[in-house]
Amino acid sequence: MSFTNTGFTPNPGGLEPFADDYFLLTVLMMSVFLGSIGFPVIYALSRHVWHIKRWSLHLKLTLITTVLLFVAGALAFLGLEYENPGTFGSMDAGNTVFQAFFLSAMTRSGGFSVVDVGELNGSSLVVGSMLMFVGGGSASTAGGIKVTTLAVLAIAVWSEARGRVSVEVFGRRIPSDVQRVALSVVAWGATIVALSTITIAQLTKAPVAEVLFDVISGFGTVGLSTGLTAELPDPAAYVMALTIFMGRVGTVTLAAAVAATSRSQLYSLPVERPIVG
Repeated sequence: MSFTNTGFTPNPGGLEPFADDYFLLTVLMMSVFLGSIGFPVIYALSRHVWHIKRWSLHLKLTLITTVLLFVAGALAFLGLEYENPGTFGSMDAGNTVFQAFFLSAMTRSGGFSVVDVGELNGSSLVVGSMLMFVGGGSASTAGGIKVTTLAVLAIAVWSEARGRVSVEVFGRRIPSDVQRVALSVVAWGATIVALSTITIAQLTKAPVAEVLFDVISGFGTVGLSTGLTAELPDPAAYVMALTIFMGRVGTVTLAAAVAATSRSQLYSLPVERPIVG
C-alpha cells in the first residue's frame, strides 16, 4: 500500500495503534518515498547510484525537489501544529519532530495518517494541499502535477528574473516545449481543482478549507481526508470520483497530447508585446 501510494489500511483506526512504532512508520516513509520518486529514477539509481556525474537532469531535479519539499513540509507542519492539542500539542519534542516528517511524507501522496487530519489548523491544511497538489515524481505511483513540473517552472521563473534568454540548470538547457508541457499541466490541474472545489462547496456548504483539502487529496490520489469525503451527498461524491480520475489520468494524457502536437513552424508572425503585470 505504501509503495503504490494507495493509503488504505486493513485495520480499524488506521495507523493510530502504531503511532509509537517508529520502525514501522520509518519503513512506510521509505516505501512511500521510493514509490513516489518514479521508476525511471529508481532504475537510474540502481545503475549509477555512486556516479553522480552520470545522473540525468530528470533524476537530479526529482531527488532535489522531493527532498526540499519533504523538509520544507515537515518544518511547516512543525511550526504550525506544535501548540495544537488535537495533533502535536500533546506529544513530546522528539515525537513531534518525527510525526511532522511523517505527515510531510504522507501528504506527498502516501495517504497514511497518525494524527486526525480533521484537527489540523487551517494553515496546515493549506500547506498539506500545496504538497498534495505537487505530488511525486513522473512515471511514479504518486499523483499530483509531479515534482519535475514544479522544478521546471521554478527554474524558468528564476531564469527570467535573472534576464537569461534560455532556461539552464546543471549545465543543461531545458527546451521550450518542456516548459510548455509543464505550464499546461499546472493550468489543467488548477482548473480541475478549482471547478471541483466550487461545485462540492456549493453542494455541501462545508468550509472551503476542508473542501479544498479533500479535493486536492482526491486529485493527487492521496487519500487523506478531513472527514468531509465520508459524508458527501451522492452528487458531490460523483464530482469527487471524477476529480480522482482526472487527477490520475488527465494530467498524464494532457502532457502526452501537448508533447505529441509539438511541430515545427516555418514562419514567424510580427511581434507585439501586451502589458503584463
